[in-house]
Amino acid sequence: MKPPWSCILFDLDGTIADSAPGITSSLGYMFEKLGRPVPSEEELRAWVGPPILDSFRDLAGMDQVESAQALAIYRQHYLANGGSDVPIYPGIASLLRSIHRAGIPLALATSKPEFAASLILDHGNITQYFRVISGSSIDEIRSAKSDIVAEALTRFRMIKADVGNPVMVGDRFYDVDGAQDNGIPAIFVEWGYGAQEESAGSIASVNSSAELKAVLLP
Repeated sequence: MKPPWSCILFDLDGTIADSAPGITSSLGYMFEKLGRPVPSEEELRAWVGPPILDSFRDLAGMDQVESAQALAIYRQHYLANGGSDVPIYPGIASLLRSIHRAGIPLALATSKPEFAASLILDHGNITQYFRVISGSSIDEIRSAKSDIVAEALTRFRMIKADVGNPVMVGDRFYDVDGAQDNGIPAIFVEWGYGAQEESAGSIASVNSSAELKAVLLP
């Protein structure tokens, strides 16, 4: 670890916001509309974090046509049923404010589409702390976490932010691997949706916003 960090990238679902209930509800609706058996709540939680088209393929065995139909149904239901009304985890807003006040540029690096992610940040009144918002593209061409992290770093460079010592914060192995693919370290948060073994490869694993603050702002 080489703090102080020059810039910090945050995942959204399971790291900043407890978004699983809205996601799993919309996935359940999608399965019903498609006439498919609805997986259990526990099974649906595995969908929170990865690129959604990957989950349609890998977890539901859908082809490209079925995936496109499923995505349209899911997004319509999610946005129409409080997709932005998502609670922010305790202590996170305060931590983001502290990082912002310390002058360290913040980026959101999420597998959610940028417009949906922005709605959650706006609803939580934390948009002002982020210099960059990087998410999946509407067509899901950019959806892999490594590509999203790379895009966040590119946008940091575009605003002349120092990317000499960046760090990624997330709750799934996708965040750890996506960071490593870009040559940057990752910090794993234990309050999200990933199992503890998903922290493998991270430089630290924390179980509270206070612990995370100690690592990010020593």
